[in-house]
Amino acid sequence: MGKVVMYSSVSVDGFVADENDQPGPLFDWLSGGDVPLDESGALTVSQTSYDYTRPYWDQIGATIVGRHVFDMTDGWDREPPGGVDHVVVVTHRPAPEGWDPEAPFHFVDGVEAAVATAQELAGDRMVEVSAGDVGGQVFAAGLIDEVRMDVVPVVFGAGKRYFGSVDVQRLLENPDVMIQGNRVLHLRYQVRR
Repeated sequence: MGKVVMYSSVSVDGFVADENDQPGPLFDWLSGGDVPLDESGALTVSQTSYDYTRPYWDQIGATIVGRHVFDMTDGWDREPPGGVDHVVVVTHRPAPEGWDPEAPFHFVDGVEAAVATAQELAGDRMVEVSAGDVGGQVFAAGLIDEVRMDVVPVVFGAGKRYFGSVDVQRLLENPDVMIQGNRVLHLRYQVRR
């Protein structure tokens, strides 16, 4: 089984979006370079960010998101984002009416079921958990192996927190990766067991 990794771009003060669910400048680093990050060419980063981000993206076998993110993105038009093979949606509601059952999206109730489903779908590849409320719940449940943050030099002051409303204390190891890209600092922490 692959690692379970919580990930997002985040403001210096710990937010993944503002109070209106807008990421503002958090993703500017994904268009501020000259190296294409994916085949679309829409995402361009510095060579340093490419060398860190591309291998990580290539390891992801499944991504876990909450229903709120799924609904905000309108299910990414039934195509998992970033070339991921499967998306597991944590929700208490069924799939949207008329949803294509062949689309690689899996709707489950609860974070433990989401992690188990994602690990089965990902096999030996990594499971990525989107930061925010669902990520915080997975973290609080002790199911996260690694925390990755792309820290962007902006202060939001308020908004949607990286760890959601988690109310548990867990120690992380010292960062084992600290890479400065263009307008971003890539950090990786292992969760202390």
